[in-house]
Amino acid sequence: MTISLPPESPVTVEQEAHSLLEARSKSAHINPSLSFIFQHPAFLLAFGGGFGLSLVAPGTMGTLVAYPLFVLLNQHLEPMQFLLVIGVMFSVGIWACGLTGKILKAHDHGGIVWDEIVAFLLVLFFTPDNIVWQAFAFLLFRLFDIYKPQPIRYYDKKLSSGFGVMFDDMLAAFYTLLCLAVWKAFVL
Repeated sequence: MTISLPPESPVTVEQEAHSLLEARSKSAHINPSLSFIFQHPAFLLAFGGGFGLSLVAPGTMGTLVAYPLFVLLNQHLEPMQFLLVIGVMFSVGIWACGLTGKILKAHDHGGIVWDEIVAFLLVLFFTPDNIVWQAFAFLLFRLFDIYKPQPIRYYDKKLSSGFGVMFDDMLAAFYTLLCLAVWKAFVL
């Protein structure tokens, strides 16, 4: 008489990585490093390819990463394609930032910069192609992202998922674009 066991359900790479890292994170505090971010594609993405590991102003470094990425995408994509790429980046960011925050036990860890990259790409898309405008947009975006005026602060505290990480930076992008629009309409 033979006994057959039920087939095992397939385990995805993400589930396996998540369980290994979760077990590791329970035993010790995870200090993000280059070796940490290369353990899973979500970590690499959330940390902006490593720019989020900067010891000085990681959010600012992440925002700066958006500029060369903008130049590259702007040269090769039509406007609707560009906006579609930003939408995909936002969606993937929800997953990457959510998983990374869960593993680090900090929903919006300072090294997670994918949210700044995506939001500032959107700002650059709608900003005139002029270094003065872009520099002013950069300063405004960083101010809104750092100081988090309402309702940014509200959503930053209430939404603790990957969506929350991405959404509060999109609000900072909206405020930035609103200020630029007012400046263009009433000052120039």
